[in-house]
Amino acid sequence: MDQYTPPGAARSSMKPFLWVGLACFTLGVLIAGYLTMTYQPDLFGIGDDAASVAGSSGDMPATLASPTASPSPEPSASAAAAAVVERVSEQQGGIEQRLAAAEQRLARLDLQAQAASGNAARAEGLLIAFAARRSLARGAELGYLADQLRLRFGDALPNAVDTVVGFSRQPVTLDQLVARLDGLAPKLADPAQQGLVDRIRREVGGLLVIRRESTPSPQPAQRMARARYFLESGRVDKAIEEVRGLPGATNADAWIRDAERYADAQRALDLIETSAVLEPRRLRDSAGTPVEQPSPAG
Repeated sequence: MDQYTPPGAARSSMKPFLWVGLACFTLGVLIAGYLTMTYQPDLFGIGDDAASVAGSSGDMPATLASPTASPSPEPSASAAAAAVVERVSEQQGGIEQRLAAAEQRLARLDLQAQAASGNAARAEGLLIAFAARRSLARGAELGYLADQLRLRFGDALPNAVDTVVGFSRQPVTLDQLVARLDGLAPKLADPAQQGLVDRIRREVGGLLVIRRESTPSPQPAQRMARARYFLESGRVDKAIEEVRGLPGATNADAWIRDAERYADAQRALDLIETSAVLEPRRLRDSAGTPVEQPSPAG
C-alpha cells in the first residue's frame, strides 16, 4: 500500500539539488566570459585599443622608445690618463713646496744654532779673560787658564797671550808694587842718591824755573805722592813716569821693571777681552773650532 507524502516535505528535499545546479550554472557563465575575453578581444573593442597603443608607440622617437639607442659619451682613456697625470703633478708640486719650506726652516734653525754657538764661544772666551785677570790680581798662576788662552786666542793675539802667560810665572800684584814703592821712598826722594853729574844738572836746572801754575810740582815729595796715587788707581804707566823723575830713580830699577811687566800684562788682558767680543775670524771655541759667527758688536 502506497504511503502518502506531504507536499511540503517533497519541496524541502529538492532544495539542495537546486542550489547545486545554480552554483554550477554560475561557474559555467564565469568560465565562458573569461575565455571569451581572453581569446576574442575584438568582440569588446579591446583589440582596437591595443592596436592604437602599439601605433602610437611606433610613432614615438627612437630615443624615447629605446633608452640605450644613444648612450651618453664617456671619457676616453687618454683623457683619463691626462687627468691622472695632472692630479699627480699637482700633488708633486705641493710636496715640493712643502719640502722647500722645510728646507728654509732648517736653514734658519741652522743659522740660529750657529749664532748661538758663536755667541756662546765669545762669552766663554770673555769669561776666560776675566778669570785670568782675577788670577793675576791675586798673584796666582794661571794653570788651566793658560791652556784656554792659548787655545782660544793663540791665533788672534799670540803676543798678548805669551805676555800674560809669561807674567803669570812670576806674578806681581798691585799691592806689592805699592808696598815696595813705600819702602823705596827715602832713597828715591834723597838727592844724595844721585850721581855727581846728575846732581850738578839738577842744581843748575833748579836755579831758574818757569812753569805754568797747572804744571805738577817737581819736588820729590810731590812726585812720590803722585806716584803712589797713580799706582793705587791702576795707572801704572803714570806712576812709573813719576818715579823716574825722582832723584834716586836708579834705586828703583827692579821696581820699574816689575811695574812695566804688570802694565804690559794688563794691556795684554785688555786686548784679549776686546778680541773676545770683536775678533771677526781667528777666535776659537773650547774645541779649537774657529768661531764663524760675526761679533754682536759689529
